[in-house]
Amino acid sequence: MKKPDNHILVIFGASGDLTYRKLIPAVYDLFRQNLLPEKFAILGVSRTEISDDKFRNKMKDGIKKFANFKEDDDKIVDNFLQHLSYFAIDTESKEHFRKLKYHLENMKGNLETGDNAIYYLSTPPTLYGVIPTLLGEVGLNTSSNGSWKKLIIEKPFGYDLASALELNKKLSKYFREEQIYRIDHYLGKESVQNILVTRFSNGVFEPLWNRNYVHHVEITSVENIGIENRGGYYDSSGAMRDMVQNHLLQLTGLIAMEPPSSFDSNAIRNEIVKVFQSFRPFSENDISKNSIRGQYTSATVKGEKLIGYREEKGIGKDSRTESYVAMKLFIDNWRWGGVPFYIRSGKRLPTKVTEVVIHFKPTPHFLFSKQDINSSCNQLVLRIQPDEGVLFKVGMKVPGQGFNVQTVNLDFHYSDLSHSYLPTAYERLLNDCMIGDSTLYQRADAVESAWKFVDPILKAWKNDHTIPIYGYPAGTWGPEKADNLIEEKGMTWRYPCKNLADDGIYCEL
Repeated sequence: MKKPDNHILVIFGASGDLTYRKLIPAVYDLFRQNLLPEKFAILGVSRTEISDDKFRNKMKDGIKKFANFKEDDDKIVDNFLQHLSYFAIDTESKEHFRKLKYHLENMKGNLETGDNAIYYLSTPPTLYGVIPTLLGEVGLNTSSNGSWKKLIIEKPFGYDLASALELNKKLSKYFREEQIYRIDHYLGKESVQNILVTRFSNGVFEPLWNRNYVHHVEITSVENIGIENRGGYYDSSGAMRDMVQNHLLQLTGLIAMEPPSSFDSNAIRNEIVKVFQSFRPFSENDISKNSIRGQYTSATVKGEKLIGYREEKGIGKDSRTESYVAMKLFIDNWRWGGVPFYIRSGKRLPTKVTEVVIHFKPTPHFLFSKQDINSSCNQLVLRIQPDEGVLFKVGMKVPGQGFNVQTVNLDFHYSDLSHSYLPTAYERLLNDCMIGDSTLYQRADAVESAWKFVDPILKAWKNDHTIPIYGYPAGTWGPEKADNLIEEKGMTWRYPCKNLADDGIYCEL
């Protein structure tokens, strides 16, 4: 495995939950696999005044709870923690950034890490434009003599098209595009990356991956939890901004992209951008017809009383923010012309699941009298989470007289690879940034193209109050109206179970 250059990882917002639960445990797992450089340091930066020891103790607790190697002896963890330190600043003060620059110069001199640095913005989105600007104004963005500076930004990348364009403009003033890493943790999942391998390494699939053989594509990412005391954030965001604009459109890009010329990061990202640019824009009629939004209402599930969205803490009684989105979109190019893509995401549904389903066209002639359109359509299910794996549905003869056909499952589970280590998404993405691989990070033009598609829908929902928002009881699969998106007779959404292979036989919810 390629090891990164010596560097300092600077985490802004280090006193927050993301650093505690995800970032430091992920870096520790890299440390345990000998994937960090010989000389490295991690500097936590935030407004809160805490000592180095207190910061290390908190991060040790996070490692013990959330790292893959959480069972390690305290001596191993303590050895890693010696690389951590903390520096409190006002993240909106240029003078404090001058102090940060002086502190980093002292660190790199003592630790021999060179002038290489990664700046991770684990902060509220309001600081995404502020911190890079201040880094640039004090000269912490520049590199020389073969050194490098990189900037990692968490989602959401903009609130709409205008704010995304403005943020890109601010970033480009002090950082080149190749220095900017817009992180989407969904793309760091092994099961997401396996989409590319499934497509491009198997001759049985790629020739069929087009409008001639695919009837429709279904992409689902839903949760059984509510908004969990995040009312202030979620009510200003909603399911479209929180999930569809980034995660689900990125999955769509991976599914629909043309074969890249190579597995070079730019070649792959070029093809994803082409998909986004081929999305058919929604007309006014399309917005009300092909996009459905909903809010969960109170219900009793397994004896537990679940409150509705408008009863959640921090949510107004007249809120029209969607907790559920379903939409039908088309990709206007030669590969996918006329093939509908169905996308849905929501809170308080029966289970937590993310998957892609390729529905192949039925056989041209039904030879078996009891076979219908559903049973004759093969499905390829690419399960992202949970019970990660691949499922292929095929028709088989039921033993006995006649030709009765039954759909059976051919499946593979990542858990079967018990001898293989499965890295977390943040572990993979942090390592990629350290070694300079931006394949799984979003590029500016991709972000802007995704917003260009989504923005008119959000504006119509905000301004046109004749477009309804449908209620759905908590614990159900969303508004019944969403079933009408799939207009083919006898077809509906696939309703997945928590367990992948036993769907249709035993469903664990």
